Parts: sequence; structure tokens; C-alpha cells
Amino acid sequence: MNFLDKLEQKFGRYAIRDLSKYIVVCYIVGSVINFVAPELYYNYLSLNPAMIMRGQIWRLVTFLFAPLLNMRSIMGLLFIVFVLGFYYNICSTLERMWGSFRFNMYMLTGILGTVAAAFIVYAITGSPYVYMDTYYLQLALFLAFATIFPDVSVMLYGIIPIKIKWLAYLDVALLVFSFVTAGSGIYGLSMRIEIVVSLLNFLVYFFAGRNGSKYRPSEIKRKKKFVKHVKQSTSGARHQCAVCHRTELDDPTLEFRFCSKCDGNYEYCQDHLFTHTHIKNPYME
Repeated sequence: MNFLDKLEQKFGRYAIRDLSKYIVVCYIVGSVINFVAPELYYNYLSLNPAMIMRGQIWRLVTFLFAPLLNMRSIMGLLFIVFVLGFYYNICSTLERMWGSFRFNMYMLTGILGTVAAAFIVYAITGSPYVYMDTYYLQLALFLAFATIFPDVSVMLYGIIPIKIKWLAYLDVALLVFSFVTAGSGIYGLSMRIEIVVSLLNFLVYFFAGRNGSKYRPSEIKRKKKFVKHVKQSTSGARHQCAVCHRTELDDPTLEFRFCSKCDGNYEYCQDHLFTHTHIKNPYME
């Protein structure tokens, strides 16, 4: 098991269920504040390390009420409602795919990364005007969704269908451009730190942890088909090793895992998960 599996076993019961709803509520509150009194957020609620160091520690939490978009017209509010629905769909889908605990951890590492980036930039520049909002948290959610569902189509401007992976590529290209052209001065360095640290949760989950492929729809479908096949062929057993053919009925202490490197529906016990020969089928799609 990886580190997240072990954490989930110990602390999974403490996960906040339906966190997606709370995220959207934060965006709604932030949008209302921005519409009624836009100066209130930046003066009293935003993530400003200088003010936090002076005792305004509530900013460590209230910065999550950042407005989703800086629009104050009626048409702007209607567009915000559309974007809120889009982000709720992203968050709720990720929570269903990963489970509440992993989604909680993804958001927590993103929040901590944003706070860390703000304080690192403040420590480097000493500027009292260092502010950070939830932009990179939103971007990390979007990139996570696009990584798992690259071929989902969205309606750009409500009329142009485009696969979400192309929007993700555009966002990444803009990030790289900002990173490269940030300049060589202290503020250029600060911007680079802000980009890297704030998106650390995405980098860890999808590169170091490689959790993206594990939760792709095709992988989940493959696992469900395998479980169904095993149930039909092992007289009630839910798991069967493709090498030794043992099931949990033979030994209740056995642990079983799918192998993502094998082509087809194959599951292995703990004794053969890392020692079996990967099955490759050149005719599989």
C-alpha cells in the first residue's frame, strides 16, 4: 500500500463528507461579498502574511471565501452561476472517484501549499502587499479533472464544443509562459515559487503518486468487469490471484491488488503482485 492508503486506514473516518458542497458555498459567499462590498475581502479576509503576522490569523481560513470571478454586473452574476455549477461538477466527480478522504487530502495539501507560498514570498520580499487567493486551488482541481477525464467535452462560450484536455494544455502553457517570463528579480523568483508551491498537490498526486491512471474511467470499468467475472467463477469469492488462483476464502489474510501494467482483467495476491510476468495483448485497445 502507498502512503495515502495507510493514512486512509487510520484517519479515513475523519474525512469531511460532501466537501464539494462546502467548497461551492465558500465560492458563493465570496461572490456575494465581492458584489456587495468588494473591498471587504482584500482588507479583512484575504491571505496577507503581513496582516496575519500582526494577529489577524482568521485570514488563514477566510481567504477561502475569495470570489470565484471578479464580476459585479447582473450578466457577470449569471456567468458566475454557470461557473459555480461547472466547479461543483468537477469537485463532486473527483470526490466520487477518489473517495472523501483522498479528495480531502487533495484540497488540504492545496490549501497548505497556497499558505506556504504566500509566506515564502513574504519572507523573500518583505512586502506588506503580498496577497494570495484560491486561483491555484481552482486550477489544481481543473487539472486533476482534465487528467482523469481528458476526452470530456465542454461548451466554450456555450456554443463551441471542445475537449477539456485542450483547455488544460492551454492552462499549463500559460503557467509555463508565466514561469519562464517572470523575470530575474526578486518578484520574478516570488512568482515562480508561488506557481510551484501552490500546485504542489497536483504534482504530487499525478506524478509522484501516479494516482491519475488508477482512477481513470477505463481502469475502473476494467476492475468492475474483473470483479464480476471472479464472482461468477469462484463460488462466492470476490478476489482470485491470476497466478496461484487462491482467493480470500482460502486465506482471509491475503491482500489482492490489480496490476495496471497488465492488459486485461488480472488481479494478484500479495505474494505475486510484484513477481508475476506482465500480460501484454497487442490486440487490446
